[in-house]
Order: sequence, then structure tokens, then C-alpha cells
Amino acid sequence: MSAQTGVVEGNARRSRCLVTGATGYVGSRLVPELLAAGHPVRCMSRSAARLREFPWIDEVEAVAADAQDAPAMRRALKGVDVAFYLIHSLRGGGEFERADRQAAQAFAAAAKIAGVRRIVYLGGLGPSAQDELSAHLRSRSEVAQILLNSGVPTIVLRAAVIVGAGSTSFEMLRHLTERLPIMVAPRWVATRVQPIAIPDVLRYLVGCAGLPHELNRTFDIGGPDVLTYLEMMRRYAAVAGLHRRFILLVPVLTPRLSSLWIGLVTPVPTALARPLVGSLYHEVVCREHDIADHLPAVSPGLIGFDQGVRLALRWVRDIRLADCAPEEQRTASDPLPTDPRWTGGALYEDVRERAVSTSPKALWRLVSEIPGWFEGRPASIGQPPRRGLLGAVSAGLGGVVRKAGAALRPWRVDDVEPGRRLRIRAGAPLLPGVVWLELGVRSGTVPTVYTQRAMFHPHGLIGHLCWWVARPCSRAVLAGLERGVTTAANMERRPVTDHPRDITTLTGSRSPQ
Repeated sequence: MSAQTGVVEGNARRSRCLVTGATGYVGSRLVPELLAAGHPVRCMSRSAARLREFPWIDEVEAVAADAQDAPAMRRALKGVDVAFYLIHSLRGGGEFERADRQAAQAFAAAAKIAGVRRIVYLGGLGPSAQDELSAHLRSRSEVAQILLNSGVPTIVLRAAVIVGAGSTSFEMLRHLTERLPIMVAPRWVATRVQPIAIPDVLRYLVGCAGLPHELNRTFDIGGPDVLTYLEMMRRYAAVAGLHRRFILLVPVLTPRLSSLWIGLVTPVPTALARPLVGSLYHEVVCREHDIADHLPAVSPGLIGFDQGVRLALRWVRDIRLADCAPEEQRTASDPLPTDPRWTGGALYEDVRERAVSTSPKALWRLVSEIPGWFEGRPASIGQPPRRGLLGAVSAGLGGVVRKAGAALRPWRVDDVEPGRRLRIRAGAPLLPGVVWLELGVRSGTVPTVYTQRAMFHPHGLIGHLCWWVARPCSRAVLAGLERGVTTAANMERRPVTDHPRDITTLTGSRSPQ
């Protein structure tokens, strides 16, 4: 059984699978699930270099191809049993509809020639009347019909909002709810929707690889909850520990104005928000659940909205928020390092580096002493410490940094890679967010480099405001900390052949814009 989605292995013979759009949100999470289920996987992307960014690249066959390039598509589909079509265009206007149509037609023809046994397509839920559909949903419906009429048995899964870090719809919901405790919203927030968590989407997709060949139809998939967007925002706020959100509905905000507003107050690009907002005016609720007749049920059942949000909030970028989610247990609900920077929640950063004239071992000894500077010695922060002070702190601190999770007041050790990296986390209960300080040693080059990365995950609008208000003071403190560590390191008695070169860099805040 897959650790992430609960897919039952052995329910189908091994099928060679092609995943198109393998670098996208769903595709990048589907690949490891197919591998866990025992299927050989071939990944297709327009950029072979982009595929090399993923940790599973050595376990798959990678091909570079464009969906509208017929010869390239035939080569990519050669020998494939099941082809997952996960290509979507969101370039605005009528251009993305035309691009989607041409890509689907080329893919369908190539799959027929290559003898593919099954196509699986993830589309969007929408009304049955075509004239009621937005351009976004109309394009998804047209692509589904092209594939169903291709002559290759096709399964179309229709889903509404996918709940998981990295999902554009979910990120819009996240940022709007977190940044606006009071908002004026268009009427689409009263529209009913049936969200589904990304682990359940992946379970259905993997299961489709083993469905009978004669099946050629559409299935609606959704989670157990039917909610309005207003209810989803309020339930998100409750799960995230935010105060109740107050929302005033107004009838004057058009999809265009709504997308511009989303682009202004959230880091989600307006070009992506515009076609999605147009779809939010439609009720997207499953009209059938026939998929349950073909795929085995798993315990404890479909993931509800609240639990889906909890899973999506366990990580922010590459930082673990929940104590119960160690690195090796990251799931499809978590943000991936390959996701766009605006996904996974807001994270402000201050990153610095400086070369020092001491050995990596000696620098690490100093780095491991730094938590003691924060325990009962706040006055030493920002001041170049003396070696005597560092020695005393080291003796008092003992081996506390050797074990992640060791308690410090008001900081604690969050993660340690001995000799390389130490991350401490603020434990102040009234802080409007979470603060980490990551200190490291980069060796293997001459001279040794001290690295320092301060991170702040804001909690609601107050957290964002606090970052900007406190920014001048925090920069001074962090500069002082960097200066103190490197001054102490340079006092270490070690002959050097080269004069150390100052490589200090300050990136300032890097919000996910």
C-alpha cells in the first residue's frame, strides 16, 4: 500500500505509464505514487532540465516533448500502456482554449497510432450545459470529449478545488483568508463546491491504471464535504488558528476585477487567477460517485476538508511546522521544493554568508554554542562576543544541540545536521507567526563559509505587518549576529594561506511574490 495515498498494490498488473505534465502540481506528485504501486514510469516535459530537479528522476525514464509536436509525441508514447494526460494551459483570453484543443487532438492521434491501451485525464467539474461554462471549464470539457472520442479507452476524472499545498485554487483560498480578516467579496463566495484532498485525487488516478479496458467514460470525484467558498474560508481560518473572518458580499465584482484583486493582495499571479475565478461562479458538486464501484475503498475513507487543510499546513516551503511530520514522511499534501515560490504559505527570509579564517570543525563548534546566546543572554545578541564568553556558554550549554527538539527558553533546537546545519525555532506564545534561525557551515572550499538564514512565517495579517514594522530592527540584530560569529571565528588560531574574502550577501525579505 502506498504510504501517501493508500493505493492498494496488486489490484492491477504492472503497466508502463506515461505522465505528461510531469513537472506540474498533480504530475510531480503522481509520479512517486505510480512508482510506489510498482508501475514503470516515463515522464514527459517540454524541459528535460526541469525534470532533473525532482528526486525521483533516477527512477523514471525522462523524455522531452511538446504535446503539439506529433513526431515527438509518438516517440514518447511508444510502448506505453497507460497515458496520464495532465496538460493544461492558462494563458488567458481564447488563446489557452485553442492551445488546449490542439494539444489534445495531437495527443489523441499519437496515442491511437502508438497502441496505448488507456488514457487517463484529470478535468474539472462543471455544469452540464456548455453555454453556462466559463472559458476555463469549457476548455476542460472540450479536451475531455476529444480524448473520449479518440478511439483509445479513456477515463476522465472531474474534480473541483483540490486541497493541498501547491494547488492554485487552494493557495488562493489560503492567502485571501490569511491576509484579509475583513473582506468585501463577490457573490461567488456563496457558490457550493465539493473539494477533494490531493491524496484522494492521486489514489483515484493510480487506480485508473487498472480499470477494465472497455471503460470509456467520465467519473466525478470529490471529498465528503459540500461547502460554499465562504464556509471554506471560515473553516480554513478555524483550522489555521486565525480569528473569525468577516466577509461582506457585493454583486459588482466581475471575474476580471476579482482576479485583479487576488493578484494585488495575494502572491498568486493574476494570469493564473483570472481563468480560475471565472469558474468559481459555477456550482461544482459531484452528480455521481460511480468511481466507488470500480476502485476499492480504503480506510478510513475520503479525507474531509478540515483534515485536508491540516495536512496542507504541516509545512511551509522546506520548513516543518508540525512536530509529527519528519522529513522522510512528507506527503503529497505538503509543498515541494520544486513548486512555485508563491505556494506553501508566506515565508520571509534574511539570508547572509561570510567567509571566515578558521576550520569547518572550529566554526561548527561556535555555531553549536549560539543557542546559548538566546537563553538568558539577550544582551549579547548583535554584539561581537569574546572567546571567553563563548567558552562559558559552551560549557553551560553542554550537548543540548545534539538532539533535535531539545527545549530552550525561549528558543528550542528544531533540526540539526552535525557539522553542517543547526536550526532553532522561537517558542514565544504571543508571537504572530513562527521564527526560525538556521546557521550553517559550508566546507569543501577555501575559505570556510558561515551561512545564516532567518525565516519568519507570519500568522495572519498582523504577522505580515509585524515583519515589515520590525524589519529595520531585525536587520540590525541579524547583522550583529553575523558579525559576532565571524569575529569569534576569525579569532581562532589557525594559519591560513589566503586572506579571507568577505562574501556577505543580504537578500532582505523574500516573500513568495
